[in-house]
Amino acid sequence: MTGPVKGLLFGTAGVPDSSPQTSTLAALGHLRDLGLDALEAEFVHGVKIQSETAHKIRDKAAALGLALSVHAPYYISFNSPEAGTRLQSRDHLLRSARMAREMGARSVVFHAGYYGASSPEQTYAAIKGEVREVLAILRSERNPVTIRMETMGKKSQFGSLDEVLTMCRELDDLAPCLDFSHMFAREGKGNSKVDFLRILRKVEKRFGREALRDIHIHISGIAFNQKGETKHLNLGETSYRFEEWIEALRDVRAEGLVICESPARENDARMLKSLYESYARKS
Repeated sequence: MTGPVKGLLFGTAGVPDSSPQTSTLAALGHLRDLGLDALEAEFVHGVKIQSETAHKIRDKAAALGLALSVHAPYYISFNSPEAGTRLQSRDHLLRSARMAREMGARSVVFHAGYYGASSPEQTYAAIKGEVREVLAILRSERNPVTIRMETMGKKSQFGSLDEVLTMCRELDDLAPCLDFSHMFAREGKGNSKVDFLRILRKVEKRFGREALRDIHIHISGIAFNQKGETKHLNLGETSYRFEEWIEALRDVRAEGLVICESPARENDARMLKSLYESYARKS
């Protein structure tokens, strides 16, 4: 697994559309040619990669100096009323973490589930119990990969900023994935440098300075309505104040991974990296 990063590393969620080949292994060299630093491997439709390929990805990423993370399957539903679905959800996250270890990835990001007919309090308790079991198993296996619960963009989904940060505080070995676009869509507000700094300072207050030195972020343009997120967009197609967002990250001296989930994700990732580097030169 790659060691701690210095500064912010920018990459894409999955294989860039401009990659000549669609495999993760083949995309690594293309990402480096684009000047990017990271890739989040998408296991969103299942963990289908084999160990031999995972090891090749690990070795090639290390040789190119690329950081890796993983996104677990979308099928995870830890608040499902069905016991079988909850067990399958555990298995999805466990398999993702085990394969991430073989790939040399730093983190596994996951969506925890929906409220459904449960109250927020009932949902919190149910999800906490399931995630605790997964973390205990990974701890027994001495798996060093960081498990990250993502902040979510739909109001029907478990995953407000406060829910995620509170659970991460209560469960050892659980960390947040801060999806700033999701937070904006969920609340319908929070699109200024002051707002971005408020979020980052809240993370720092809960977990200390070290949390900002190993941060994991998702970003994209986003469309939303009164129910929250509707779809991802390119940053230039929205009113999202990404320049102020970059300034906020610079001001708190954040370090870690920034994964771009825009439709044209490699273009937005390169643009954000260029902005970040230009601000860094001025400081």
